[in-house]
Amino acid sequence: MKKRIYLSVPHMGGDEESFVRAAFASNWLSTVGPELDAFEGEFAARIGRPCVALSSGTAALHLGLRLLGVGPGDEVVSPTLTFVASVNPVVYLGARPVFVDADRESWNMDPQRLADVLAAKAASGRLPRAVMVVHLYGQTADMDAIVACCQRYGVPVIEDAAEAVGASYKGRPAGTLAPVSAFSFNGNKIITTTSGGMLAASDPAWVEKARFWSQQARDPGIAYHHTEMGYNYRLSNVLAGIGRGQLRVLDERVRRRREIAFLYRDAFADLSGIELMPQAPHGLHTNWLSAFLIDPARFGADRDQIIEALAGENIESRPVWKPMHLQPLYKDAECVGGEVAEDLFSRGICLPSSSNLQEDELARIIHVVRSVARPRP
Repeated sequence: MKKRIYLSVPHMGGDEESFVRAAFASNWLSTVGPELDAFEGEFAARIGRPCVALSSGTAALHLGLRLLGVGPGDEVVSPTLTFVASVNPVVYLGARPVFVDADRESWNMDPQRLADVLAAKAASGRLPRAVMVVHLYGQTADMDAIVACCQRYGVPVIEDAAEAVGASYKGRPAGTLAPVSAFSFNGNKIITTTSGGMLAASDPAWVEKARFWSQQARDPGIAYHHTEMGYNYRLSNVLAGIGRGQLRVLDERVRRRREIAFLYRDAFADLSGIELMPQAPHGLHTNWLSAFLIDPARFGADRDQIIEALAGENIESRPVWKPMHLQPLYKDAECVGGEVAEDLFSRGICLPSSSNLQEDELARIIHVVRSVARPRP
């Protein structure tokens, strides 16, 4: 059996172990400590906003939606082309998602479809409580158009930047384009704390409120006194040490992910029917995952046949996210459009994208993909 090539794996930079040792030496092993404080401070300096480190990106979205006042009976607009973790926190709070189709330029939420939704909701006298924008695979959505549309109706925006650490929009970091945002440091992301996330906000008071909720909402004082609902959502001091080391190599990880995507693109340039996910002109796409769109008639095989061929060589690949409106979990949710997202899902494939991929591994992947293609006439 050939060595397994995974889709996206952790890649340590070298300093992580020293920060973890410092956490052990200090005996701060729980959800407080100097590594945690330092990680938050360094990440805040990186993006230019205060933040609080949490147990996951999903936790950050949950608290972010709560900060925006989302509650039972509300609606939250979300792209349909996303991972389910973007949407589930809406339901945690008793609200309902309303799904919007993707655009082809960025694969993110279509601003025109969003405008149509908000106009219709305004006409009915029931605007959504919030709009959630997801920066898919490390590429930012068209935030100027989306934010302008939401401001017209007074609807706040939350950014799901879970896949977009290190991405930017017109020179501004992803996660600083709306009042509140969430990042993920899951094991498969560009940088990782093994599991973990970060909530950032333009208002420092919101960050402190999220911090309070994330620690079981324990009121000040020696007694365990609680007046609000809280959660066990804080990141540990040990994992924050890993995050500090990872943050030091973020730029290099982004550079390598982009390099891998373009190596694939160039290696397939002479083939018909295979195209790299568009690189929208409005920002820096990190290409967290190298996503391609397949035209079966021109390529000579469909997406699933490529996945099968790669699996036969012990290489992991995945389809593009299955749209939320096609999920049994959300079959009754409202969706505006969906045709673009369905097409991207039916033809989209994510190839191995780890920043520590070796040249011989890349050659193996490229060889398998090319082997199932029809030669260009």
